[in-house]
This record gives sequence, C-alpha cells and structure tokens, in this order.
Amino acid sequence: MDSSPHINTQSFMEYNAKRRLESVLQDCGFKEVHASLDDVRKIAETRSNNIFSSYATLHDILLRHEATIQRRWTKKKEQKRQKFLLDAWPNMAEKHTPDLQAYLHSTEQEHLRDCYLVPQINQEDLIKPRPFLLLLKARGHNPPPEFASVDFSSMSLGVITKAIEIVMMPNHFMALNGASNADEYGKLLEISKCPDASEWLRTGKQFPIGPSLLVLEAQEKIMRFLVTCCRNILHDIPACNLTADCFPIRPEPYLETGKESYGFNSLAEIDEDVSYQPSSKLDLDTIELVLSAKLSALEDNLWAVREDPGYFLEQLIEHEEHRIEQVKDANGHGYPSSQEERYITLCAHVCSEIITESYLHIEVISELYQQVKTLQLLQTQSSSVHALTNDGLPGDLMNALLKFRFYLDKTAQGFLMTLQQRVIASPQFRRYHVRHPYPEEPPDSCWTILQLTTGPKMSIIERKLFKFLCALCEAGASFSGLTLQKDLDYLGTLLKAQPDMQELISPMVASLIGDIFIIAKCMDKIDSYEPWKRYFRARNYQIDEVAKVAYKEFIGKLVPFNSAFEHEKIMHIANAGYPFRTKFAYPYEKRRTKRNIERLQLAEKHLAEFWKFVDQRVESCCKGLKGMAIHRILSQSRAKQRTPDWVDPAPSPAKALGREPAVDPSVAQLNKPMSTIYIGEPAGNTKDKAEKSTVKTKEKMREESFSTTTEQASAVPEEEPTPEPTQIPVDSRSLKVFQTLFFKPTTTSSPGEIPWAEFLHAMASTDMYSIVKLYGSIWQFHRRQGDRTKIQFHEPHPRGKIRFIMARRYGRRLSRAFGWDVDTFVLKEK
Repeated sequence: MDSSPHINTQSFMEYNAKRRLESVLQDCGFKEVHASLDDVRKIAETRSNNIFSSYATLHDILLRHEATIQRRWTKKKEQKRQKFLLDAWPNMAEKHTPDLQAYLHSTEQEHLRDCYLVPQINQEDLIKPRPFLLLLKARGHNPPPEFASVDFSSMSLGVITKAIEIVMMPNHFMALNGASNADEYGKLLEISKCPDASEWLRTGKQFPIGPSLLVLEAQEKIMRFLVTCCRNILHDIPACNLTADCFPIRPEPYLETGKESYGFNSLAEIDEDVSYQPSSKLDLDTIELVLSAKLSALEDNLWAVREDPGYFLEQLIEHEEHRIEQVKDANGHGYPSSQEERYITLCAHVCSEIITESYLHIEVISELYQQVKTLQLLQTQSSSVHALTNDGLPGDLMNALLKFRFYLDKTAQGFLMTLQQRVIASPQFRRYHVRHPYPEEPPDSCWTILQLTTGPKMSIIERKLFKFLCALCEAGASFSGLTLQKDLDYLGTLLKAQPDMQELISPMVASLIGDIFIIAKCMDKIDSYEPWKRYFRARNYQIDEVAKVAYKEFIGKLVPFNSAFEHEKIMHIANAGYPFRTKFAYPYEKRRTKRNIERLQLAEKHLAEFWKFVDQRVESCCKGLKGMAIHRILSQSRAKQRTPDWVDPAPSPAKALGREPAVDPSVAQLNKPMSTIYIGEPAGNTKDKAEKSTVKTKEKMREESFSTTTEQASAVPEEEPTPEPTQIPVDSRSLKVFQTLFFKPTTTSSPGEIPWAEFLHAMASTDMYSIVKLYGSIWQFHRRQGDRTKIQFHEPHPRGKIRFIMARRYGRRLSRAFGWDVDTFVLKEK
C-alpha cells in the first residue's frame, strides 16, 4: 500500500499525555491507603450487612409493588422523575458516562468520586422511564454477589486513572463471588491459608482487598438509593407496611422493550439493557451477527466498485478529498493537480487505496468471522454455562478467545490510523492544518509533517470535536478496548446532544467511525465476559507471542497484494482511469436518450478495462489470491448486466395507443444489480426470451471471472431457488419508496430523495425483516425466518435523506440479497 504520511499535530501531542491509559490494573501503580486489618474487616462487615439488608427490603417491595412502581414511574413527567432521583441521591451526576466527562473536563477530582465509582448513576440515563426500571428490576431480583465483577468493571476508568484511592493489602483478599449471605460476602481471608487463593485472584473469581472495598461501597450506595426511590414512589403507603402480608406477592411484571426514536430496536439500547444485568455469558451470537453483516456489506461494496461506474467515481472523489495532499503547504499551495503527471501520481495513490481497502478489508473481516465461528463451535463443545466455581475455561476456548481479542485490537488500530489521517484531511478540518515535506524529501513528496496552522482558528465546537477525535485515535495505541468503547459511547452522546457537530463529520469519516464502533463492540463483548475479563488481561501478555505468530502468518498472505498495488507500481492502472471525472461520468439519473445511453456504455467500458488491469496484476503478482476470501467471492458465477443499445422510438401509431417509446426490452433489467465479472448467466435464470436475447448481445462485453480457470468458467452452477414470495403487499407510502429504489429508467427523469424514516417504514412494512440500529450510522436488516440473510445500510449523513443515485444502489443491493425488483411490491388492498 502507499506510504502513509507522518502526522504530528499539536492536538495529538496535547492529548497524548492525558490519554495514555494503562490496560492492565496491576501496572497502574495504585495510590496506597494504609489501614489496619481490623478497620478493613469492620468496614466490610458493616457494608455487607447494609447491602443485604437493603436487598432484602428491595426484593420484598418489588414482589408486591413492582407493577405499581412501573406504572407510576412511566406516567410521571421528566421534571417529576428528576425530583425523585435527586431526593434519593443529591448531587447526582447530570450527564451520561460521567466518569469520562469528569476525566476529560475537570481538574479537581475529589468531589467527583461518585462519577467514577458509580457511573451508571446519572440523571441523563435514569430520568428515562426504562433504564431506572431496568436497574430496579435487576438489583431487586438478583443477589448482590452476582454484580461484583460488573460493578468493579464499571469503575475501571477511575481506578486506572487513580481518581479513586484504593487500599493495598497484598496478603489478604475478600470473598465476593459465590457468597450467599452477609456473613460470607466481603469476608476477609488470608491468602496463605487458602490454597486456591492465587488461582482465584489470577482468574478474577475473587478480588484483592482494595477492589472489594470499592465494590462494597458502590453497592451499598446503589441499594440504599433504590430502596429510597421505591419508598418515595409509593409515598401513600407507610414504609412499615410496604413488605407486610396485607399486600400479596404478585407475578413479576413484564417490562416493555425500548425503541429507537424511529420505533425500531437499537443495539445500543439492547446493550444498555444488558449493562444493568449480571453477566457471565459469552455473547458470541451478537458478535457473529454484526461481523457477518459487515462482511456482506463489504462484499456489496466490492461488487459496486467493480460494476457501477457512478459508485466507483464517487469513491474516487471521496478518497481524493480525504488525502493528505489536499492540505495546503506553508505557502498556501495545494497539491499541484494542474500538472498532469503529478496529478496521475495522486490518482495512483487514490486507486491504491480503493483497491487495497476493497480487497483487504474483506480478508480481515472474513478472518474475524471465521474465528467467531470457531469460538461458537468450541463453546458448544464445552459446557454451555461455566459456573464461577469452575477451575476455568477449557484451554482451547481460552486461547481462541485471546487470539480473537488480539486480532480485534490490531484491526481497531488499523482503522484508527486511517481515521486519524482522514479527519485531518477532511474538508471540514484540513484548512486548520499546514503540510510540510520531510527535509530529505522533495517538495512534492507524499511524506509530510502536519501541524496546526497559525491562520484560521477553530470554533469552540470544532475544537471540542477535533480534540475528541484525536483522543479517539489515541485510544487505539493503548491496547485497551476499555478506553475505545467509552470514547465511542461518549462521541455518540456528544453528536446526539449537539446536532450542529454532525455537520463537521464528513460522510466518509462517519462511515469509518461506524466500522470502528463494530470492532469496539466485539472487543467489549469479549472484555465483559465476567468474571474472566481480568483473566483475559492477565493472560494477554502470555498469549501475545502465540497470537503474534498467527497474526504474522495472516498478514504475510496479504503482503504480496499490498506490494503489488503500491502507488508507484500501478501508474499504468491510474493512467487507464485518467481523467476520472470524464471517463467514469455515469448519468444514470438522466432520462434515456441515445446520447446518454452511449455515455453510460462508455463509462461501463472504461470501468471494465480498469478492473481488467487490476485482475491481470493480481494474477501475475499474487497468484490470483487463491484460497483467500476474495478469490471465493469473485469466483462466484453471475451474469454481468450492462446498458443495452439504443433502439429508435416506435412509430407514431404506438403513441396513439398510449404506449411508451420502444426501448430494448432488457432495459427493465437496469433496476437489478449490474452483476460484474461473474462467470456467466446460470441456466434457467432468465424470465423470458427478451432476457435470453439480452445475454447473447452482451457476450462480447463479458469478462472472465477473477482468478477463474477455463474449466471453472465452463461450469455453470445450478441456481438456488429464491425463497421470497413473488409479490409483497405494502401500503402506498412504502410502494412509493420501492418504486424509487427499483426505478425503471425509460424516457422519464429520476425521482426525488427518500427520507431515511420513509425507507425504514418501507422495510418494516414487508413484515418479514427485523430492523436493528447498530452503532453510529449503521442499521442492520435480516430475515426473521429462513436463512436469516443480513444486510447493512449506513444512514445518510448528515441530512438523513437518500439521494436518488444512492437509492439506486440500495435497490441493487436489496435485489442481490433478497431477489427483489420493482414488480415484487404491490399495493395492499384496503
């Protein structure tokens, strides 16, 4: 791949010192607080008794009044709910993730101790109806020991940054996990008298004295707060009668699930639900779900850049706009794109990025996906539930988990390095930087040093967002999913609270942040596997060498490809596409005329030539990438659709009969995916004679499948039956959306934009697909039944409207995934 510029901005340096967090607690150099053994035992016993006493009271109240509490809480207005919260917990933190906000914005940490100790207790979250009721239900129906690991994990930022003091007693530990009563919970034990103590501490089954005291303190405050809230909500019942027999025990009421503002499930809200629950389950299903959908989206992207000149040109322009060369030098001059030779060099960099990202991202995500499938198999083979008293996870499962976590870290770091460059080079921030060549490099070199300019100054919002994005990129260097996940969580909250800030993030940067969200969430799912989380971190350094060898072998397979497409080696490919804006201009949105059809065909021809050069280089330099995911994808047998030739309009009598001007019958196929260099049209795949004749006319424009032998090309696989119904009845709103997505180009002009909410409504109206918002701008759609095919779409940024050219692309992807076309949808009878 092309040489990456060295970035050395003042903003990065400004944040480096503050944001470098240690990933292993033992290396943090905790601040010691000296206390006697008797003092510690007394504190632990007092807190343990208070915790179990509050739990018993809360449990009894919920058994009798939970339905009443839910009903009253949901009916209260926000101001009233806020009053109840502050009455029970004065000076409660205002914002979501108060620990991170306190760390970033406050210099005095002492009065913010609760922000770090119990970050889940804040007004922004609990003022909503559902989170408070979830917290109440979880803590009232599950004993306190089940939350010990979860509660300590929640305060990790405070412990790591030393915002919370911690007691150090190396010869003792406390029993928290597995305790069943107040006498056992928080019991002080001497390590030398317990033969299994070292193993328990190493695997995270039990805690040292310092973390245990923090857990007891946090739980004591939380349980007291919840009991007080219940008493205040049930103010009309005397406190002494709340648990009396005069109120019978009732079945536990169902708590309705939360919905996004659009009315659909959000994975962020689902995870929020999970965050309130005691957790010891390894959630591989969610990881498999998001990675498989991401892999499908990357495959769609690969087909699109190979078959759609309009999309390919859009990618070229976006990548060019986010190149470091776009940053002006000290003399105020940009990259000399007016000189053809120099501009072709820039084009070569852009082509290198598009080719390598389109191919190698698939390889990386495919490798992660295969590892998850292996983990699921190992998990099934081992016991389904690992009790806290077990000696530990099976060795093969533990090693596979650690290897997967290592690969996730490396993937996240790669994405963050790319984000770091593209944020600075984006149109929103490049004017605040200046580009300097390395002293030993020529002035036009790509190798540059970037610095904040002394010219225009950022606004308050710009500086706040830029610094935070710098901090986000820096989090990847700490080898810790903790900071990355918290940063992304806070970034989402920040953008939601300040819509104007969304305008400062380009669509390309927003898409990349969404990808990082997915990787960070996978890391978080592994890290939150309690109580083994701390064991993972303790073993990270042991597994490093094994994982590094495996990762080195994996990367070694990609090195020939990277080398083959370094920018200086593909100048002839860049020449094949120069000038981009002319060769790949694709006026698909314009009405059909002879001239426009010729332009469409010419762009398709140029794109075919471009990828033919790429395929030839892959075959000669990389042996066709056989055995890799890319080879599997591009060897699929598919027919390539191209714009048919112009046919003169029918004679005037046809107009008199009300028919449209005659165009080649296969023009209707343009609303379907323009399948690229597939091997050929499968037998029986056409619907009528017109389609068959179209295939014959396109023989000359077919390309051989990438890295496919003649024998493979002659083999025609049988077509799998499409499980979709022939027609889907939808309402008029949805029908309008689908008619735009699968627009039939005749002689009319293109329709307008589609609001994102309308697209979601249309997809939901099919009543066959589940819709879940993942993270950032990513939404996922998958079948409820059958093969549960998954597809992801990015919500348009920042306007939230799907342009026609993008709608056409959505339609092509839906057609490839589900077999839909414009005739699939009919108006539902009233």
